Amino acid sequence: MKQGAQGSAGSGQVRVPQQAVAADARPVRSGAGGAAAGGAAVGGASEVVRGEHTHSEPLPPSAPRGRAVVQRSSVRGQIVDALRAALVAGDLRPGEVYSAPVLGERFGVSATPVREAMQQLAIEGAVEVVPNRGFRVVERGARELAELAEVRALIEVPVMLRLARTVPAERWAELRPLAEATVRAASSGCRATYAESDRGFHRAVLSLSGNQQLVQIAEDLHRRAQWPLVGSGPGMRGRADLVADAHEHTALLDALIARDLDVVRALVGEHFAGAG
Repeated sequence: MKQGAQGSAGSGQVRVPQQAVAADARPVRSGAGGAAAGGAAVGGASEVVRGEHTHSEPLPPSAPRGRAVVQRSSVRGQIVDALRAALVAGDLRPGEVYSAPVLGERFGVSATPVREAMQQLAIEGAVEVVPNRGFRVVERGARELAELAEVRALIEVPVMLRLARTVPAERWAELRPLAEATVRAASSGCRATYAESDRGFHRAVLSLSGNQQLVQIAEDLHRRAQWPLVGSGPGMRGRADLVADAHEHTALLDALIARDLDVVRALVGEHFAGAG
């Protein structure tokens, strides 16, 4: 919703939240200040990008030496989730180029699943391929965030108002644990943890419509709204902002249970206005 994790361009390490596969990646810079080794390839493990540098960089003295244990059957999926979390947390910074081989070393896997995961993020619009160098995190501004908020409101507000008229109170009550979970996640101060919980609540609400296409489209927009903005510090959106956002979920549930359409409309409108 409103959080759009904030990150700023510049050097630094990637810190993936504990619940995801840990990554400690750094942008690889050239003399011009931004080229990374490691190109992009599409598809399976047999595909290799010509001209890609596959050497690994030494870990900095302060970096942990251990590697995360990754389930081989779901390596790509786990890395996609971890990279998404790093995006939301602002640890993958807008404008920076990241190398698949270097990220792979930090994950404890080969460059191939990392490259495939980055290709997925490229399809989603989070990064762009830089041939023979790596992947650059897309730079986005406040206008794009406002446009995403407007589109989300156009989709979700009418659906929620329709559901408010038709869904019985006991079904809404079943979503109370999810709403309360967003408050706990917000209280942790971890933007990535809150982003996942926030999407989970909205997904559960929209799922009551029975329209899975709508749910998928709305979740894609929601995830994109959580990416970092260029030029904003990583600490710009703090715990208090997340907690205020989360409490709107519980207030919305109360209004839905009461079938108070005016309050539902006002709450959802404020929710998306804040996101923009």
